[in-house]
Amino acid sequence: MNKPSNLSTPSEGTHLYEKRKQVHNKRIDGPFRRFKWLVMFVTLAIYYGTPWIRWDRGAYAPDQAVLIDLANRRFYMFGIEIWPHEFYFVAGLLIMAGIGLFLVTSAVGRAWCGYTCPQTVWTDVFQHIDRFVDGDRNARIRLDAAPWGPRKIAKRAFKWTIYLVISFWTGGAWIMYFADAPTLTRDFWAGDAAPIAYVTVAILTFTTFALGGFMREQVCIYMCPWPRIQSAMLDENSLIVTYKDWRGEPRGSVKKAEKNPGAFGDCIDCMQCVAVCPTGIDIREGPQIGCITCALCIDACDKVMKDVGRPRGLIDYATLEDCEREAAGEAPRPAWKALLRLRTIAYFLVWAAIGLGLLFALGVRNHTDISVSPDRNPPFMLMSDGSIRNSYTVKLRNMESRPREMEVSLQGLPGGRFWTDTMLQSDAATVQKVTVPADQTFIMRAYVVMPSGSATRDFDFGVMSLDEKGESDTAEARFSAPGGS
Repeated sequence: MNKPSNLSTPSEGTHLYEKRKQVHNKRIDGPFRRFKWLVMFVTLAIYYGTPWIRWDRGAYAPDQAVLIDLANRRFYMFGIEIWPHEFYFVAGLLIMAGIGLFLVTSAVGRAWCGYTCPQTVWTDVFQHIDRFVDGDRNARIRLDAAPWGPRKIAKRAFKWTIYLVISFWTGGAWIMYFADAPTLTRDFWAGDAAPIAYVTVAILTFTTFALGGFMREQVCIYMCPWPRIQSAMLDENSLIVTYKDWRGEPRGSVKKAEKNPGAFGDCIDCMQCVAVCPTGIDIREGPQIGCITCALCIDACDKVMKDVGRPRGLIDYATLEDCEREAAGEAPRPAWKALLRLRTIAYFLVWAAIGLGLLFALGVRNHTDISVSPDRNPPFMLMSDGSIRNSYTVKLRNMESRPREMEVSLQGLPGGRFWTDTMLQSDAATVQKVTVPADQTFIMRAYVVMPSGSATRDFDFGVMSLDEKGESDTAEARFSAPGGS
């Protein structure tokens, strides 16, 4: 079969996919590198240390400050306790996190990726381990190119052991959020923990070891969808790391610039911006998906500019609009003007409104709750004295970390009386007192009786706590009678 003339095929030896080039980033010092050190220390301290913080909630609740108690379906965060029916608080926090990312991205680009993303933080940790074990950039390049021998095997074994220890700590810290940390630690090492704990640690150890130790920038460039989402949220007024090509081009070494004054730009083509980049990109090629906005290239370039006696800022945080203005010879705007614009203000107001709404709902929420479900089969029973009885399952929720006495009553049901499964029928009354255990939902059976001839009607079960708070709640119910609809 003849091949269509309008189709072309790659020539022999052409590769459609480029093999990965190992990134050996160089150590650099500067304001942005020091800020990354600070963020890394804070985020890792929070992650590893939070499960060990204690918080006194009384004798009836766990004393771990942050705990996701799946067994009892609770989420504790310091003084806040979230119940399953209050999942809207968690949903609100997730929405705030999403809008917060939109706000940060529209204001300062991919700062999340550059500083606080877990992949970035653990990759940064492992890259520092590389420098500690193998040396700086040139030493690591030489070691990678060297054939396998006793020295290389020993270094690799030592480095990968450190990787594994950190990865194991990472998985171990994660499971501490789901059970009491000191107790789970003892059970884990004694072999008495639940199987899911060992499986979870093994999975997280493997993923941290693989993603942070080996795949690194490939996760950011190829696997993670967030860079593509963030790129769609950037505009000409977003602060991003930018190479000012009108100032740097054409590139030329210091010697060439001395021989031909005015013929070259400020960029001396030293490649230091590429050498320090954790993803191995060349920022001088313009905005690209591999840039995580960590700004280490700014530190490197500023250092070189200082050494050669040229002004800093050849690579800098700048908006595309300000770049055009500066290229035309105008003065760039102050950075705060790029941050305070309609888009970022709108994001902030929405973010703050959701946060204030959650705080208000948290402040006014009721710690006493009642829910009722009637028996469907049979809907009613005729008693020997002609009275009519309905049965209900009543759930009383006590969201306090102490037992509470509550008063359950019938409302809107004249002539009605009830008793519970822990009482005698002779104790039937319109009001009953019940003690609800601390931090629990108490389930009881309630039997409501009405005189002979009563009709089907709606009424309410009411509950009120008999303490200083005096909280109350009601639940709608229906009393069924013969001939009722």
